[in-house]
Amino acid sequence: MSPVFPTVREVLALSSVRHGAPRLVAGEAGLDRPVRWVHVTEVPDIAPELGGGELVLTTGIGLPGADAGLRAFVDALVDVGVSGLVVELGRRYVEGTPRAMVAAAQRRGLPLVELRRATPFVRITEAVHALIVDAQLTELRATEEIHQRFTELSVEGAGPGEVLRQAAELSGCPVVLENLSRQVLGYDPAGEDAEPLLAGWEQHSRRIRPAGRTAYDPDNGWLVTIVGARGQDWGRLLLRWPAAGTTIAAGGAGGRVDQLPPNRLTILVERAASTLALGRLIQRDAEGLERQIHRTLLTALLEHSLPVDEVALRARALGVVLERRHLVGVVVRPRGDGPAGTGDAASWAGNGVAPREAGAIGWPGVGGWPGTGAVGGPGGTGVVGGPVGVGVVGGPGTDVTGGPRPDAGAARLRDLAEAVGQALRETRLVGLYSAVDEQAVGVLLALPDPAAEERALTAFAAALRRLRPDPAPPPPAGPLPRQRAPLAAGSERSAPPAPGPERPGPAAPGPERSGPPAPGPERPGPAAPRADRVAVPAGSAALIVAVGAGVASLRQARHSLVEARQVADAARRDRRDLPIFRLPHIGLAGLLHLLREEPRVQTFVERELAALLAHDARHPRDQLVDTLRAYLEQGRNKSAAAAAAHLSRPAFYERLARISRILDVDLDSVQVCLSLHVALLALDAVRRS
Repeated sequence: MSPVFPTVREVLALSSVRHGAPRLVAGEAGLDRPVRWVHVTEVPDIAPELGGGELVLTTGIGLPGADAGLRAFVDALVDVGVSGLVVELGRRYVEGTPRAMVAAAQRRGLPLVELRRATPFVRITEAVHALIVDAQLTELRATEEIHQRFTELSVEGAGPGEVLRQAAELSGCPVVLENLSRQVLGYDPAGEDAEPLLAGWEQHSRRIRPAGRTAYDPDNGWLVTIVGARGQDWGRLLLRWPAAGTTIAAGGAGGRVDQLPPNRLTILVERAASTLALGRLIQRDAEGLERQIHRTLLTALLEHSLPVDEVALRARALGVVLERRHLVGVVVRPRGDGPAGTGDAASWAGNGVAPREAGAIGWPGVGGWPGTGAVGGPGGTGVVGGPVGVGVVGGPGTDVTGGPRPDAGAARLRDLAEAVGQALRETRLVGLYSAVDEQAVGVLLALPDPAAEERALTAFAAALRRLRPDPAPPPPAGPLPRQRAPLAAGSERSAPPAPGPERPGPAAPGPERSGPPAPGPERPGPAAPRADRVAVPAGSAALIVAVGAGVASLRQARHSLVEARQVADAARRDRRDLPIFRLPHIGLAGLLHLLREEPRVQTFVERELAALLAHDARHPRDQLVDTLRAYLEQGRNKSAAAAAAHLSRPAFYERLARISRILDVDLDSVQVCLSLHVALLALDAVRRS
């Protein structure tokens, strides 16, 4: 019976009833039963005409005189579910209700009320029926508000947290969203203490087994509905009713009376569930709800947006225990400054240069023919028809025109997050993980003790490498082979010119140049690869696994996560093949990364490199900063630096001479080169901030 109807207790408080000086003589335990209707009768066999929930009014003039008949009358009313019996004294019963009737009502838990003063029954029926109509109108208005509120949430694309908050606010009851494994995805305690609400949740939830897709479990006091769409259920939404402090009347000796939640609450949980399901359908290509919760908790730790105890409680409900654990922050990101997951091959492709396997079939999810990036090129070369050096299209994360897909970076970041999650599962490690920015995935590992840290991290890094194999190696040092344009049928191909020792390499790919440059020692070849695109040595890992210092308290976890992020950012251009990077590994680059916002560091960069940076800004096709970088990174070995920059040695020497003139420095001086190298490292740190 829905509590939209007034209870017997509320009816007795009406002025029209109090006018009759009511006195309860039996069945006090049933005063909270709802009254669906008021029925006046003077015949003893009225029970078959009733439907349950009625408050029966009588003067008793037609009731049996024998005690057995009175007991049978009361039993018949209880059997059909009557809410209460009101007897007016004065006509049949003067002194009081017969003892047999009182005893029967007390035995069956039926509220029995005497009216000791004559009262027109019509006033009682009018008052109660008006109360019922008002309650039904209120229920209708509440239902309309529920529909309007959740329609707005659906249109706005509200997240699960907001949907749960609104459900708790509208119902005044705690709500919990769980997955099919009975792990809590979200909750709102509606002002109650969340600790007892979620304590032992999985075991408690498995005892809640209502019959039907949306149903109430009276044994446990939860209204439950399934969450899902298109035949794919992924969770349950539970609303605890009654909320804390609400009393539900129990039946008497005649049996239990189950009081059902109001209809508006059933509508509420169903609308909330449909809003959650719709939101998941809209974002089905985005991260799952579990990962969203992981992201929320990691963000809360990094930004102090939630109390630490609240983070621990939510994580424990999700199955990740963070209390009394050794916590280690980890950040996983690709090398270089490209989007997550681009790897080295994509960095080369982004420059218009094809790595050795760039044209091979098998780069999924890109423009062109299925599974390839080739457009019009023979043998899957990935080259668009045109003169030599026009560049390639169809690399990872590009569309058919060669430009980056708008969603490519987000898709690669999701792939990286999924790989991190799979590595955690394979190594049976417990922790929170999610993207922490546009390029990196953060992890907070919860280990049993500090002794397990090194072994766990080594296993995690190894599993991640298996799941994210390194991309094809970059082109070998030295001039790159030229990309040939596809020829029409019957055309002749000429043999490539033999490179000479004094001849510069092929021109940088780009639409402005239609052929190879004329030979000559004074003409520079293509510019070195951009500084933010790191060619990782063959055999080194495409991902960086950076680790912060382990901590013993969740309140210190932010320090470990921040340190891991700083290590990952500073190690982007590190060429060493280390399975794990820690703070001692990043040296000077790490120090400069920490000081990148210091004005004195930025002033130092400008003082050392301003003239060269201004030159490059005026001559975008003649990037001398990259030439200087190659020279310094190769330990001032000019031959090795020329090969790394894909330039002939005479052209490279000419560039160094121009750099010396522009900066007015001696590049053979160790002190000068040291200062310039530090300035370049600081420039990289400042640009990445």
